[in-house]
Amino acid sequence: MVLLAATGTVEQRLRSAVKETLDVSHDEFLILCLLAEQPRTGLRMTRVADLLGRPKSRLTYQIACLQRAGLVTRTSVCGDKRGVQVALTEKARELLCAASARLAGTVRRALADSMGPEQRAAMGALVPDLDDEAR
Repeated sequence: MVLLAATGTVEQRLRSAVKETLDVSHDEFLILCLLAEQPRTGLRMTRVADLLGRPKSRLTYQIACLQRAGLVTRTSVCGDKRGVQVALTEKARELLCAASARLAGTVRRALADSMGPEQRAAMGALVPDLDDEAR
């Protein structure tokens, strides 16, 4: 139960912080994070949809929003008329880098606020800075 409550608290606070900091939705933020972990060439749209468990039609809309904001690029895959490759722009990389400390702090505070001292101590092995946020 503690983990479920903590997860809900983290997601709720992170949604607000992401919107405030990056001006994107939580789902768009997840796409950016996924692409940030990939080579700079990005991923095929079908792979992004599979990894995030999203319908391709919904992903197409989210990618279009991110592209309009200048955060991703879409390119055709050579030799495959239907294939589309998605990658982060430098603007997106810079925004994620600049926002990372604030967003990580939001997650740590949400975790610390949703747990008692014993749970915080146990979670400290997974999130080393968690105790710092509780003080």
